[in-house]
Amino acid sequence: MKNLFAVIIFSSIAFSSVALAQECNQVIEGNDLLQFNMNEIRVSSTCNEVTITLIHVGKLPATIMGHNWALTESQNYMDVATASQISGPPNYLPSGDNRIIAATDLIGGGEETSVTFDISSLDPAGDYTYFCTFPGHFVLMKGKFVII
Repeated sequence: MKNLFAVIIFSSIAFSSVALAQECNQVIEGNDLLQFNMNEIRVSSTCNEVTITLIHVGKLPATIMGHNWALTESQNYMDVATASQISGPPNYLPSGDNRIIAATDLIGGGEETSVTFDISSLDPAGDYTYFCTFPGHFVLMKGKFVII
């Protein structure tokens, strides 16, 4: 019985570490229908860095249906999205805009990109929005970024 208890405790600790580690690395998909496959990403406050991997599961090229992943405080979402439309290719991101916490490159169908960034300066109680900055996509392709 003691051995069984030890195995259960060891297993729960081992699997808990994996679950926490996975919270620091998130994968999100974008498609040709202007959709991300999730409307909320949760990461652990114990993460020093977070890696977001964006996979474009569609078939259309970046020039027609490009997607990226950008993160801002929610209060800045609309202003940054608007500025991004004006910025143009290649990534539709305003250069040097400190309101952008993190962003990936713009990709087309069948491609993948990622961004790794430090979340230690972000407020766990903060309100953060992620979105695609390709023209017009920010209206539908957006979600909440939550630090737990």
